[in-house]
Amino acid sequence: MRIFTASLATETNTFSPVPTDLNAFKAAFYAGPGEHPDTPTLCSSVVPILRRRGRAEGFTVIEGTSCWAEPAGLIQRQTYETLRDLILSELTAALPVDGVVLGLHGAMAAQGYDDPEGDLLSRVRDIVGPDVLVAAEFDPHSHLTALRVEKLDIMAAFLEFPHTDFEQRGEHVVELALHSLRGGIKPVISTFDCRMITIFPTSREPMRSFVDRLQALEGKDGVLSVSVIHGFMAGDLPDMGTRIVVVTDNDKAKGDALAMSLGHELYRMRKETAMPMFDTEAGLEKAIEIRAAHPEKPVTIADVWDNPGGGVAGDATYILRRMMERGMDNFAVATLWDPIAVSFCHAAGQGAELNLRVGGKSSPEGGEPLDLRVTVRHVFEAGWQSFRNSRVTLGRAAVIRPLGTTIDIVLITSRTQTYQPDIFSNQHIDFTEKSFLLVKSTNHFHAGFQPVSSEIVYIAAPTSYPTDPATTPYRKASLKLWPRVADPLGLDG
Repeated sequence: MRIFTASLATETNTFSPVPTDLNAFKAAFYAGPGEHPDTPTLCSSVVPILRRRGRAEGFTVIEGTSCWAEPAGLIQRQTYETLRDLILSELTAALPVDGVVLGLHGAMAAQGYDDPEGDLLSRVRDIVGPDVLVAAEFDPHSHLTALRVEKLDIMAAFLEFPHTDFEQRGEHVVELALHSLRGGIKPVISTFDCRMITIFPTSREPMRSFVDRLQALEGKDGVLSVSVIHGFMAGDLPDMGTRIVVVTDNDKAKGDALAMSLGHELYRMRKETAMPMFDTEAGLEKAIEIRAAHPEKPVTIADVWDNPGGGVAGDATYILRRMMERGMDNFAVATLWDPIAVSFCHAAGQGAELNLRVGGKSSPEGGEPLDLRVTVRHVFEAGWQSFRNSRVTLGRAAVIRPLGTTIDIVLITSRTQTYQPDIFSNQHIDFTEKSFLLVKSTNHFHAGFQPVSSEIVYIAAPTSYPTDPATTPYRKASLKLWPRVADPLGLDG
């Protein structure tokens, strides 16, 4: 048995001012054939999993290129076509194969391509023919197109948000692929369009119980896999929106019925799933109250929409400025993306004192730059943080402290959202002694920060991210989705 595997992934915010080129992939994660680390990464876990299973079970795995760019704006056309054609050439050289298992994201968009994943899968199918199994793992913050479903035999998305289960779902996809190749199952994909777009954190109810029920369905009564495609509201694409995916063992009617039933259930919860968010002033008031009542642990403040994981720059200063204007002190910030400021800090050197303009460079929506007199506390040639078993680069980094404060700000050159508290400790900041931790992330930080925080406060501050799908000026996405339309499925009556 011969299986080809590779990965091409990023999440495209079509409203983002930050373009995506080949350097963006090489700066974040790029592994040629056989170079993928043994530890899984977010959208390429199937590669090392297949490598391990092949060695243990005696089948041949041919690895292609795996690459990932931090979420940003449209992929340069030449970049997408270069990476696509590279993987396709590697697949062609690997022929004949019995199966193809890919790590994808599902929310890519490139210049001239609204559905790069569908384009890639179509070309894969053209190369291998109709009888070779094609499977893929997806991020749930993606778009599900009919073309992808047509070209795939097996698909599944992570179930958890934060995405703490990407490795387990990679194992799930690989296991289904192997079971199918060995003749044990005949997978068939069913989908249901929920006609809505919102946020579905599984770190809280009602999504926690909903996802637990989905997991309980898998492996029983012919149901092989169940996934929720949350959708990605910052991707102005024709298929934006929430979908249910059910994979059954050769029972399309059952899969269709289950997908519709689960879709209706999720639809009825649509007004309850998102976490409560405050505006900036109310959120900071709440954080101060919590700190006064529970001084034993820091309060984590999430700058929800200036999240590089959603494709924006991650250099907004709005909340940081208001915290400083209100006299809040003894807090740490992870992170501000500012390659220029980092280069100045490295040039000045650790311990130096200088005037520094930080943040606010990519667009006006997130606030003006901050002009500060700072001490350069630390400089790093390769800052980093963890995300599960993966190591996430910050690029060249620096920690600065405005004079007369105990505020520590992590400046980075490789854009990334905040995942784990070691984004502070790895950069020599004792986060446990801080009163507040300001992080740029929507919910991926939750698993790491919840245990070390007295409470988490979500703040919806201005940014370049389109935060309200009811009013976002979409050009390609359907305008007949909730919340733009009150009840598109007609189930509220």
